[in-house]
Amino acid sequence: MTTLEPPVAAKRAPARSAAKKDRRSWTGWGFIGPFVAVFALVFLAPIGYSIYLSLFRDQLIGGTSFVGLDNYKQALEDDHFWDSLIRVSLFLVVQVPIMLGIALLIALALDSGRLFGKDFFRIAIFLPYAVPSVVATLMWGFMYGTKYGLVGDINSAFDVTLPDPLSSDLVLASIGNIVTWEFIGYNMLIFYSALRVIPLSLYEAAEIDGAGQFRVITAIKLPAIRGALVIATIFSIIGSFQLFNEPAVLRLIARNAITTDFTPNFYTYSLSFNGQQHNYSAAVAIIMGLITMVIAYVVQLRGMRKGA
Repeated sequence: MTTLEPPVAAKRAPARSAAKKDRRSWTGWGFIGPFVAVFALVFLAPIGYSIYLSLFRDQLIGGTSFVGLDNYKQALEDDHFWDSLIRVSLFLVVQVPIMLGIALLIALALDSGRLFGKDFFRIAIFLPYAVPSVVATLMWGFMYGTKYGLVGDINSAFDVTLPDPLSSDLVLASIGNIVTWEFIGYNMLIFYSALRVIPLSLYEAAEIDGAGQFRVITAIKLPAIRGALVIATIFSIIGSFQLFNEPAVLRLIARNAITTDFTPNFYTYSLSFNGQQHNYSAAVAIIMGLITMVIAYVVQLRGMRKGA
């Protein structure tokens, strides 16, 4: 008794289908593979190495030894760390709302269509963002100078004595002014881009209902760009906690006002490169990263919640 063999083509069809499926899966990995490799190399690997460093400590006797979470405990009891964290928190609470508020007002003015020469103003306001932060800080530091800068020239010309912007009482506000000048254009562009994609039908419906400009802003524009507002706020929070360039540059001309623990980032830099405390600075950096991540996540949840 003979059995009928299935056609050869019928046998090969499942094998071909499986091979084609495997090729498709490997093709996907081929597209995302370069990104995964770069992401792991420049993001995951430094974080992993920082965590590894934070678990050790260099000692005079015994060399590098494993200390577990002792560096983190020391950081949480470090007054210098808490002073720097409080300082940047105050900076965030005051500077970020002012900067985002001004940027939003400018974006609304540009979007209103009633501003003459809006293309010029849009480019002019965005231009400071194109200036590197170190260059911008040097420029403002020169203007802040009471002996050789703009403040000093005003004092001489009008025979007055203006407060020193680089004094210990005003230097944080002076840095806030620099950061605001740098990033208003960046945030304005985010808001303006979000405003430009609002459907025109919403404006037409508001006009039919007789809504005024203020009502259009509060009922249409601001709710429509809530996502952009949240994104700009998160970026600003991260930037505030990462404050480094401005105090590092201004310290060259205001050493008495800007100490090595002026901001958490500046503190970790000083610990690592001046104090050779690489392990402890890694622990401080990890703690700051966690604090920034938690606050940014809370702001995101609160900002994107329906009805917020």
